[in-house]
Amino acid sequence: MARKSETTPEKGEKKTKRNADGTKKPGRLKQMVEVFKYTQEIDRSTLPLMLVALVVSMLVGVVLTMLIFDSPWYGIFMGLAVGILVAMMILARKAERAAFSRIKGQPGAALAAMQSIRRGWNVDDEPVQIDPRSQKMLFRASGRAGIAIVAEDASSTSMKLLEKERRSIRRVLQHDNVPVHQIVVGDSEGEVPLHKLPTHMQRMKKQLTKDEAAQVTKRLNALQRSLRQSIPKGVDPMRARPNRKAMRGR
Repeated sequence: MARKSETTPEKGEKKTKRNADGTKKPGRLKQMVEVFKYTQEIDRSTLPLMLVALVVSMLVGVVLTMLIFDSPWYGIFMGLAVGILVAMMILARKAERAAFSRIKGQPGAALAAMQSIRRGWNVDDEPVQIDPRSQKMLFRASGRAGIAIVAEDASSTSMKLLEKERRSIRRVLQHDNVPVHQIVVGDSEGEVPLHKLPTHMQRMKKQLTKDEAAQVTKRLNALQRSLRQSIPKGVDPMRARPNRKAMRGR
C-alpha cells in the first residue's frame, strides 16, 4: 500500500490558505487592519471621520427609537450597525484615494486608475502611443460613451500624442459619429485628478448601443498594431526606456 505523503493534511486538520510563494495569507480582519493603518498614515482624517460617522449614526438611532419606542436600546444597536457600515464605506473610499496618491506621478498610473473601473469600458492593457525619449505614454479605452484617450500630463509631448491618436482613430472610424474624449490627468483647471479618473469616465454619457460599442472596439483592435513592433527596439512599452544606441543613430 502506498504511503501517505508527508504533506497530506491529517483528517480533521484545518487547511491553511497560502500565497503562491507558500507564505500564509493574512485573514480578512488582519487585512482590514493593515489597510486602515496604511490609509491613516497617508490621510490623518480617516479615523476622525469614521468615529464621527459611528457616533452620529448612534445618536440618530437613539433619537428615532426614543420617539417611536420610548427606549434607546434599539437605537443603540441599530445606530452601531449603520455606523460601522458607513465607517467601512469611508475607509474604502479613503483607501482607494491613498492608493492612487501612492502611484501618482509614476508612468502608467493612469492605466492603473482606468483598470480599476469595474465595467462599462474596455481598457487596452498597453499604451497606444509612446514617446521613447520622454517616456510619455497615452492610454485608451472604449465603451458606450465612445472612446477615451488619456494622457498622464499636459506637456507638449503628451498633447502631440493625443492629437496623433485622435487622427489615427478618425482614419479607422471614418465618418462614424463616435465621440472621442481627450482626457488629461492632473490637478490644474480642465484636467482630471488621478483619483477621480475612474468616476469621471463612468459618469460620461452613454451615446452608443452595446452593438455599436462592440464594433468600435473591433475596429480599434484592428488599428492597434503591436506596440513592441512599432517602437524602436529595446523599448519596454510599460517603462518606455529607449535604446541609447538607437537614439544616437548607431
